[in-house]
Amino acid sequence: ITLLTNLTTASGFAAFTLTKSETLQEFGLVAAISIIFIFIISLLLIPIWFSFFPKPKLRHTIHLDKKWVRYVVEMFSNWIKNKRNVIYVFSSILTIIGFFGLSMVQTTGNVTDDLPRTGDVYKDFQFFENNFGGVMPLEIIIDTKKKGGIMDPNFMQNVQKLQEELSNYDEFSKPVSYIEFVKYACQAYQAKGKPVEADKYRIIPLYLDDIEKLIDSNNQINSLDIKLTDEINSKSRISLRMNDLATPVMDTILSELRPKIDSIFNPEEFDVVITGSSRVFLEGTKYLVGNLAYSLLLVILLISIFMAWMFRSSRMVIVSLIPNLIPLLLTAAIMGYFSIPIKPSTILVFSIAFGISVDDTIHFLAKYRQELVASNWNIKKSVFNALKETGVSMIYTSVVLFFGFFVFVASDFGGTQVLGLLVSITLFFAMLSNLLLLPALLLTLEQLITTKSFKEPLIDIFDEEEDIDLKQLKVKIK
Repeated sequence: ITLLTNLTTASGFAAFTLTKSETLQEFGLVAAISIIFIFIISLLLIPIWFSFFPKPKLRHTIHLDKKWVRYVVEMFSNWIKNKRNVIYVFSSILTIIGFFGLSMVQTTGNVTDDLPRTGDVYKDFQFFENNFGGVMPLEIIIDTKKKGGIMDPNFMQNVQKLQEELSNYDEFSKPVSYIEFVKYACQAYQAKGKPVEADKYRIIPLYLDDIEKLIDSNNQINSLDIKLTDEINSKSRISLRMNDLATPVMDTILSELRPKIDSIFNPEEFDVVITGSSRVFLEGTKYLVGNLAYSLLLVILLISIFMAWMFRSSRMVIVSLIPNLIPLLLTAAIMGYFSIPIKPSTILVFSIAFGISVDDTIHFLAKYRQELVASNWNIKKSVFNALKETGVSMIYTSVVLFFGFFVFVASDFGGTQVLGLLVSITLFFAMLSNLLLLPALLLTLEQLITTKSFKEPLIDIFDEEEDIDLKQLKVKIK
């Protein structure tokens, strides 16, 4: 069972390697390899390590017979036996609530979203944003498609018009382009060394010859290494900064900006590209969120195929997925109700939680099939025996995982906090679902799912807690 649960978890993480995100690919590969290596190391080293210790005393194992754990398992057994309809009704209500909350989930994110609000980095960020018009770079590249095209006075007037349009947005800082250098050069030329008012003579010359003389073939513009034009003067760059906005707001602004740019620069004559760190962050967030659904579907599909291969029953796969999908739905609902957005730091919650929680399902179903054989296919007896045998270990495992992830809540980084909290909540719901809903479904649908193929699976699964003959371990080839 341990081998199968580790393979399932590793397969869930390995599904990330099939996404188009390099970050997710690396994460999935490292996580999958680490899980397999941990299993191998545990299998080899832990028995050796324990062989050097004395036999455990009663106080070392007394926790396995805690009355409260046995009481919880017995209580769940009574609910499954006598209140199965209540379990279904309650699960249905939670599912409806989950879908409603899911509809409220938003996709957003910004650079400082996960930084602690009392930290120096966030305060410095806010200082620059409040006093210098933001710190997120936004660049607009205009290609005239011809050498020296940016020297055309009409083109300059259009660049000036676009900059005036950009100045109307409070979210943007003052735009800077080579036009400023041309106007300052014109002012210096007209003033002839005399002091003048700040805006006097700061205009765009009307003739190309005057422009070329003023900027000395563009050498003065790029002398500060700002690179506002290219070497052949065919492309112009408008540089500005914007506030650290949420991705939906940023997307709305950039969507509004595109028609205005096209009205000034005909798309058939000019190529205009909006880029910069702000745009990269926006598109990156969209891309990662898009990969969330893709990766989650891959995880579910891969684990479903793996479970179908183990149990040789498509109906059993469906029954086993239901108790593990409902916790994901409830977690998404919590995100919707408490305004926790889907963002780069939270997109991994669902895939991680599903890959881990399905281990309890495999553990229970494997024990259930063993009990079927031992009880001569008495389904009711097998379900309750499986629950009695695996319930305690499922509770202990889930509690350890819950607090293991819940530790992340103490982090100062918002993304780590949310990840730990949501994964912990999902694992808690998954434990309850596997202890209550899964056995109830097995009893209700006993004639539909306990088919001949389930009785004779591809792999004979043995319980590590029982003494077995290693010579009996084999793979059936049909």
